[in-house]
Amino acid sequence: MRPDPGIDDLAGRLASACAKGRTLVTGLTGAVSAGKSTLAGQLASRLADRGLSVEVISTDGFLKPNAVLTAEGALDLKGWPHTYDTPAMLSALAAAATGPVEIPVHSHVTYDIDPALARRIDRPDILIAEGLNLHFRAGEGVASDPLDLLLYLDAEEADLEAWYVARFLGFWEGAEHDPASFYARFRAMDREAVAGLARRVWEGVNLPNLRQHIVRARPVADLVVRKGADHAITGIGGPGD
Repeated sequence: MRPDPGIDDLAGRLASACAKGRTLVTGLTGAVSAGKSTLAGQLASRLADRGLSVEVISTDGFLKPNAVLTAEGALDLKGWPHTYDTPAMLSALAAAATGPVEIPVHSHVTYDIDPALARRIDRPDILIAEGLNLHFRAGEGVASDPLDLLLYLDAEEADLEAWYVARFLGFWEGAEHDPASFYARFRAMDREAVAGLARRVWEGVNLPNLRQHIVRARPVADLVVRKGADHAITGIGGPGD
């Protein structure tokens, strides 16, 4: 992958926003498969090169466990706002600014919360919380905003769908020799059928979630990061740009 100067630009903006002695709590949101975790990792690397300590967490860790979602009849809508323990997420983000905090972790392999992967975050210079359910600034009745900065990762819907299908197929391929993987259940299907399933999940679950909920973070974000079809950053600006 060729160097992306947009990442250096964005890293510089985050570094400039840091205040000594306090964690800069940064949210990074956007559609499923927009590349949030990849961008967060790239930013962490660039910021570390500047001498800053950075931790990246995923809001997926605050999804309700599958057993709870199944009991609530919500497993098929995983990723929608009501499938998160939002109070726990907000509490953890607020606590991260001043002291150590325990962060639960969701496994994309087992498609569930994995207690063995829980992490302890202890006051880094910058905390990047990447994932969904960060649109609470858009009038969700939250008493206080735990984020110092909110970044929205934007891309065309057609590109997002293509990236989602490719990611789904990657997990499916990886499950060939891993019976514990959530995607192992689809190994009896051929590649074309799995791609069709992924498109149906996108159209039935992830696209409606984007249009009804996720995109609400865009107009209230501090920065909107625009991506092209090749995943490169094509622009960084405010919500109105």
